[in-house]
Amino acid sequence: MRVLGFMTGTSLDAVDMAVLETDGETIEAFGPAGERKLSEPVRKLVLAATEAARGWTRDTQEPAVFAEASAAIAREHLEAAETFLAENDLTWSDIDLIGMHGQTVLHERPKDRQVGRTVQLGDAAWLADQTGVPVAFDFRSADVAAGGEGAPLAPIYHLARARAAGMAPPLAVLNVGGVANVTLWPGVGELVAFDTGPGNGMIDLLVQARGAGRFDDKGNYASVGMVDEGMLRALLAHPYFDAPPPKSLDRYDFSLEPLEELKLEDAAATLVAFTAEAVKMGFLKLEVSPEVVVVCGGGRHNPEIMKALRERLKAQVLSAEDVDWRGDAIEAEAFAYLAARTARGLPISFPHTTGAPSPMTGGRIVRPAAKTSGGLR
Repeated sequence: MRVLGFMTGTSLDAVDMAVLETDGETIEAFGPAGERKLSEPVRKLVLAATEAARGWTRDTQEPAVFAEASAAIAREHLEAAETFLAENDLTWSDIDLIGMHGQTVLHERPKDRQVGRTVQLGDAAWLADQTGVPVAFDFRSADVAAGGEGAPLAPIYHLARARAAGMAPPLAVLNVGGVANVTLWPGVGELVAFDTGPGNGMIDLLVQARGAGRFDDKGNYASVGMVDEGMLRALLAHPYFDAPPPKSLDRYDFSLEPLEELKLEDAAATLVAFTAEAVKMGFLKLEVSPEVVVVCGGGRHNPEIMKALRERLKAQVLSAEDVDWRGDAIEAEAFAYLAARTARGLPISFPHTTGAPSPMTGGRIVRPAAKTSGGLR
């Protein structure tokens, strides 16, 4: 199948897009990839939906803003994709299937024998009708309902990507987005994956809270700051880091309040160290240590994060581009791949990646209301 994958991360930066030709097991070819920055009105609407989600109690009606945001997110995906396809001499008739992750506004891990909650917004049915292409979506809910973490979901793609590149285990793929997560391909035994801790998210929120921009561009603030070692120890004392994997996080699970006493530069430097040290602590829980760590996601653009990882990890730390991967497109590629697996009824989450009770299929497919020809349609 030729599949268009979409990813919109918690950094609220852009709609990422990538085309794969795949059967959900092997990767036949890599099509084009690109992004479109989120429009400011949609970004503000998603922030409003996220705030509403944080105050939403269980067993009550979902916040009204969800429906408005879901429609706006779908429109943003359509507009981004139509420009992207035209720029690459493609039309919707060239696409067999769409994989839309949707915008996460809530992610709560299981706790005290209570299943978690996860919400990704995006009107998949509307997108299918507009494009004439089936849309795979809602990839996390089945795993969460079964008692899994619902995250991370990219590990099975990380394995396929590493194999397509001819790489060998023991290998780790570290995605540094709003939250950082790692996939370990040990070579012997099953894939292991979990969220290691914060990625860019806390740094972004810090810079925004101080009125200093949207993010720490190229690590400029952190590069001139000093790590507050006492503060770092306090942050790492969070009970999350004692919990065994698999485990997952929301970008708001850690508070910025303890950092208020630090100037911006020192706070940014401390959060960079927090991200890297959390990865190191996570690796110590692994039975097999990776020899190579491939870093993807927006965090690899922050030289201070990459420097901190190289200083603190024993493995060789490479950016996605160092191994000829498309670092900004990995997650969009992953959801194209997962969409293909959903279409074929193949599992997308596993006991050692999300804590699911067994390898689980996931995702749902909505088809266009009007019949069209070609592919799965």
